[in-house]
Amino acid sequence: MITTHQPVMVDEVITYLITTPDGIYVDGTVGTGGHSAEIGKRIGPKGELICLDVDRSSIGLAKKRLSAFGEKIKIIRESYLDLDRVLKRIGIDGLNGILLDLGVSSYQLESSGRGFSFLKDEPLDMRMDQDRNITARELVNNSSMERLEGFLWNYAEERWAKLIARAIVEERRRGSITSSRQLALLIETTIPAKYHPRKRHPATKTFQALRIAVNGELDNIADFLEKTPLLLVKGGRLVVISYHSLEDRLVKQAFHHWEKGEVYPRKLPVFPKARPSLMKALRKKGLRPCQDEVNVNPRSRSAIMRVAERI
Repeated sequence: MITTHQPVMVDEVITYLITTPDGIYVDGTVGTGGHSAEIGKRIGPKGELICLDVDRSSIGLAKKRLSAFGEKIKIIRESYLDLDRVLKRIGIDGLNGILLDLGVSSYQLESSGRGFSFLKDEPLDMRMDQDRNITARELVNNSSMERLEGFLWNYAEERWAKLIARAIVEERRRGSITSSRQLALLIETTIPAKYHPRKRHPATKTFQALRIAVNGELDNIADFLEKTPLLLVKGGRLVVISYHSLEDRLVKQAFHHWEKGEVYPRKLPVFPKARPSLMKALRKKGLRPCQDEVNVNPRSRSAIMRVAERI
């Protein structure tokens, strides 16, 4: 059975994203179309929604789910990182809103067969874009112990990074690590039982780190945030939902630099500090789902939403 993604914080997304019903909006991570279906209901007859995703299977499901909206919704298999090129290609100069719902979807975890979940026994793939060259299996079996440790610490802040990296290297001397379940069991037996987290599987952070490494997720977010202000019209909004501290930290840093009148820098600020700011945060603190939503959709518990507006 194919599992569709249950969208997180739908009411909050609609409230902050849609400033004018007849505007042009982008869902940069459409997945199976959960948020887009709700946005499509709220925009007017002259409104337009552009949906992007790199996951071929998810795009297919989204097209079926959103087909009733007709030409009001365009679905394009591209990364949100390339949104500026997509807009130029289809002749759009500015947007009224952009939504990014980051992380892995319920469909990818439960139905994609690509080893995203430590609870399943699937090939160790983890590619969101099936056209990418590097899989999680290749990273696990070919990376040095030092590189594996770096992934685990830099992309998941895993305190047992060195121990896990060593265990992976020792295990692959006996044979390749090929499945998600094989890797999860290895981590489960490597981390001392008394230190296993109470509310999550001990392999959670390792799987997060590998997924981020395979898909270049943090670099994609940072690169996209550099160009975001110039993609929005005045009053246009960026809504970002993230699910772990590393993603959220990048978004907070971008908002901080924007309010100082700087382009979000990967290197040095491009604009002098005296330049008026292009964007402002609409909330000082991130917005979290209510307890009722967490009860219905436990995966929403780690979500945090931040919103900025072009001024």
